[in-house]
Amino acid sequence: MSPFTGSATRTPSWEHLRVGLTDGVATVTLARPEKLNALTFGAYADLRDLLAELSRERSVRALVLAGQGRGFCSGGDVDEIIGATLSMDTAQLLDFNRMTGQVVRALRECPFPVIAAVQGVAAGAGAVLALAADFRVADPTARFAFLFTRVGLSGGDMGAAYLLPRVVGLGHATRLLMLGDPVRAPEAERIGLISELTEEGRSDEAARRLAHRLAQGPALAHAQTKALLTSELDMPLAASVELDASTQALLMTGEDYAEFHAAFTEKRPPKWSGR
Repeated sequence: MSPFTGSATRTPSWEHLRVGLTDGVATVTLARPEKLNALTFGAYADLRDLLAELSRERSVRALVLAGQGRGFCSGGDVDEIIGATLSMDTAQLLDFNRMTGQVVRALRECPFPVIAAVQGVAAGAGAVLALAADFRVADPTARFAFLFTRVGLSGGDMGAAYLLPRVVGLGHATRLLMLGDPVRAPEAERIGLISELTEEGRSDEAARRLAHRLAQGPALAHAQTKALLTSELDMPLAASVELDASTQALLMTGEDYAEFHAAFTEKRPPKWSGR
């Protein structure tokens, strides 16, 4: 995403999220613990706009997405979203569904790795938010449920039918999206839905630790790796290796590549600049 901005200033505070930035790590916390962090129209819009702002800031090198309290995110609020959508016309419904998809695209296309810290429930849209992250760090209480067919909708919501088969395979994805059954942490780890399984109550800590490790590394290399992983999902091999070649040629002109050689020669750790 381009770093160039217009006349609008950075948003000083967010109504539906808690946001922090320390040592290159942004922490974004869904903050409705009394509702298991159920999403509202405003929460979706805040996530969409926040991710766009953070993507333009060179200071962000990793992001932790977490939920306050005993759950990650229980999905769309039954009253504030599901109830409200029953009275919307087709144009309004399309605007809403496009907005939820924009949040997923923003998670996949932002130029820094995203780590979802999952404890307790990650259901419906909450499961897709975790799915869209680059890493899912979860504790034994985590359970994922793609509930869309349970409410009479397609299981392929918010890009789930695109992303989930690429993470767990078509067979597991078909089962999870068609039936909507919950997947608890041990099975989620077995099928590859969880990147790291922690001790109970330690998912936030482990996610922050991973985020700081990533933030201290070569940020440009991470950004380009993420971009290639997303871009090449549907490319033929010839196009993929050509894109890889072009990307590597550009990175070989960067400061971090030269810094690695200097550090190796001088027998010291590299000092990554992200350039």
